[in-house]
Amino acid sequence: MTEGEFNLVRSAGFVIAAGVAVALQRWRPHARLRRRLGSNVALWAVNLVVLSAVCGGCACAVARWATTAQVGVLNATAAPLWLGLPVTMLALDLVSYCWHRANHRIPPLWRFHQVHHSDAAFTVSTGVRFHPGELVLSLPLRLAAIAAVGAPIIGVIVFEIVFSVANLVEHGDIDLPLEFERRLGRVCITPALHRRHHSRRRDELDSNFGTIFAFWDRLLGTFADNSSAERVDTGLPELSRTPGLSAALLLPRHVYGRSAT
Repeated sequence: MTEGEFNLVRSAGFVIAAGVAVALQRWRPHARLRRRLGSNVALWAVNLVVLSAVCGGCACAVARWATTAQVGVLNATAAPLWLGLPVTMLALDLVSYCWHRANHRIPPLWRFHQVHHSDAAFTVSTGVRFHPGELVLSLPLRLAAIAAVGAPIIGVIVFEIVFSVANLVEHGDIDLPLEFERRLGRVCITPALHRRHHSRRRDELDSNFGTIFAFWDRLLGTFADNSSAERVDTGLPELSRTPGLSAALLLPRHVYGRSAT
């Protein structure tokens, strides 16, 4: 598979993910929040340009190189594809959990990550609201993880599509049936669980770091339960409104939501 084909499949997966998340948000709205698409979509467009210029198909290239050079755990053990796919999913999601947690713990990283949390309206578009600096900084870790695992290209594609669905759905203003939500939350991050992560309260901000699976938070002591029956005031405590594009890009000059140290 070429980098172009990889990006085409990944883009199609993102479109499907966005469609599913928006449909759920319209079908079962939680707080019926006012949608603020402008700055979020603008940030997404900036990130698309930046990442395409910096590393458009790097994940595909690294996965192909690892397979050819027999680098990584899965290649070294000649693991079959039926095993490689779930291992890739679990390993890359764990790396995402660790990176997300680091963004909350390490002050320079938080300066960029706070842009994501600065959206006062917790909706599907919040899932694409990231500072380009955060995404560029994450690239070396994510590519190193693909090489260390020896992830097959198909495994990387499946992970990125599932990751996109999980990321956009869990950021949705979505109200799930409570019993279904309780059962789903044993394994996966639900909108209610991630909504708590976006709370203005500092004691709730550092919880539920997972994207796909909820058991990383449960195993590593960062799980905080929440349900669609609860209302959560989202955003950063010092900001009364969502910063626009230019303000969001400049937001790392200041520190909100926690100590500047």
